[in-house]
Amino acid sequence: MLAGGARAQDAVPGRRPPSYESQQERFNAWTVGIAGGLIEGAPLRLAAEMARVVDDGPNLQVLPIVTRGSTDNLNSLLYLRGVDLAIINSDVLDEYRVQMPDIRQHIAYVLSLFPSELHVFVRPGINSLQDLRGKKVNFNTQGTAAAYSGPLIFSRLGLDVEKAFIPHQTALQQLRKGEMEAVVFVTSKPVDAFLRGNWEGGYKFLPVPYDDKLEDYYLPAVLEAAEYPALIPAGERVATVSVPAVLVAYNWPAGSNRYQRVTRFTNSLFDRIDRLQAPGFDAKWKAINLGATVPGLIRFPAAQEWLARNERKSIKPS
Repeated sequence: MLAGGARAQDAVPGRRPPSYESQQERFNAWTVGIAGGLIEGAPLRLAAEMARVVDDGPNLQVLPIVTRGSTDNLNSLLYLRGVDLAIINSDVLDEYRVQMPDIRQHIAYVLSLFPSELHVFVRPGINSLQDLRGKKVNFNTQGTAAAYSGPLIFSRLGLDVEKAFIPHQTALQQLRKGEMEAVVFVTSKPVDAFLRGNWEGGYKFLPVPYDDKLEDYYLPAVLEAAEYPALIPAGERVATVSVPAVLVAYNWPAGSNRYQRVTRFTNSLFDRIDRLQAPGFDAKWKAINLGATVPGLIRFPAAQEWLARNERKSIKPS
């Protein structure tokens, strides 16, 4: 077998097979790396699905990369060789306010993906966020969205709690035993743990107010009875906040090789977005709006140019 998968019988008589160096250059020319996050997380799954759809052999290859989580995704984008894009939660930018105050000049967003809703689930007897002061609250394991965004939101709301970082499955068992007062999930609704569990007798979601303490990174959201019929009475809803997930690119200089790679990826992804909205892919793709903006970030130029060329396709009818 020749390099690059060519067969011996396909070789042209009298012509030397491609050198290792030329094959290496060809394989790397249009390869794009996406920092996706933890192997069990939704962002890595979305990165893998994008890779499936835009793959074009030697013309475009996408490598989803496992990292330690959303914050690590941004570190990988900024500092790790071979990473051109990353899926992040918008509030990870808060981590860089001191160490890199010009962070917004280094990244640009390609696509607003999906919101991850804050779920504050509590035992009977806890009726407000204020009741959680000094109580034990779980935020899932380190590296997850809940472990980062949860404590940050609680801090902004002035809630001082005893923070735990253990797997949610274990924490929910402790919640039933009275060893834990609340569990905090930051993920797209609905959450299976709340749909499948038998949560009777006062277990509930707490409302989370949305105000100016949260408006820089977060959006208002609701949890509805149709999503959690056993926990929210019919016709009612629970106010909460959501953390937007965003596909961002490093802000490569226009015309550079890395800029051209991300441009080819962007055009292919936007051209084929309807494939991701078909059966067999994550249902979240059906709610994607290519024209959605991300507060505080600039759009990657190639994405803006695609939208200008395809204005009707990019905006969903209301």
